[in-house]
Amino acid sequence: MGGFPQVKTAVIQAAPILFRRDASVEKACRLTAEAAAQGAQIILFPEAFIPAYPRGLSFGTVVGSRSANGRLTWQRYWANAVDIPGPATQALGEAARATNAYLSIGVIERDNQFSRGTLYCTLLYFGPDGRLLGKHRKLKPTAAERLIWGEGDGSTLAVLDTPLGKMGGLICWENYMPLARMALYSKGVELYLAPTADSRDSWQATLRHIACEGRCFVLGCNQFVTKAMYPADLPGIEDLAGQPDIMCRGGSAIISPLGDVLAGPLYDAEGILYADLDLADVARSKLDFDVVGHYARPDVFQLVVNERPSSPVTHNTN
Repeated sequence: MGGFPQVKTAVIQAAPILFRRDASVEKACRLTAEAAAQGAQIILFPEAFIPAYPRGLSFGTVVGSRSANGRLTWQRYWANAVDIPGPATQALGEAARATNAYLSIGVIERDNQFSRGTLYCTLLYFGPDGRLLGKHRKLKPTAAERLIWGEGDGSTLAVLDTPLGKMGGLICWENYMPLARMALYSKGVELYLAPTADSRDSWQATLRHIACEGRCFVLGCNQFVTKAMYPADLPGIEDLAGQPDIMCRGGSAIISPLGDVLAGPLYDAEGILYADLDLADVARSKLDFDVVGHYARPDVFQLVVNERPSSPVTHNTN
């Protein structure tokens, strides 16, 4: 029976050129071309791929004080963040256009609407025509991430309606927020992207749970990072003295709508996972469970999602 797209996906487990935005963009474009050459139509990179997920760094901050050296670490991070739009997004969009693929990648976004002083952990979506189709800002940074990233709002809880299926996602531990997941399910997400920095064994259970709960394909993507990849001249590099040589072991995987593992998990190496997805599997999986359909109880439970952009200042010119 026809009518359902057949989609080849690629999940790229790699590290950026840490704290070097332009070099990381070049690596992302090269790996995009490599995946597309194998037929990938949807390509996913990890959380915070450009310019880095700064694992192990304190930014000189403890409760009640900040250090001058930590501010220098922040300055390096800020200087290599991504403006949207800007040269980095232009290059990434060109990579998507050149490969005729949907490209999704985690970046550290530098706010260019207000003070330019806040960074966001953001997932970008590029279409095969090279356009930036959407972005999602992480709603809630986890633990010490709150020191360095701002909070997104409901205006970026996007699910894109593409010829390959409805595509959207959440970043890392946002995926432990049941109501955030429900907001995506309510938009009919079929291709659920879950870039992360979590390499624990328990993360695999999370990916499989989301697939079963949402009856969607789940693409999990993490970095493989070693301590040797950090620049030796990075302020605050002494924070890593007690860290293991492998800072993040990966764990990327692709999961079916019934929770079966189609590819991965990949550990302890860079690599690209591929899987051929049949979107008819989404329809078949909903025979016995549809979280926002016949298994919902709107007479008992209701969710209200505020998708209005939040602004710190409103200018009234009247």
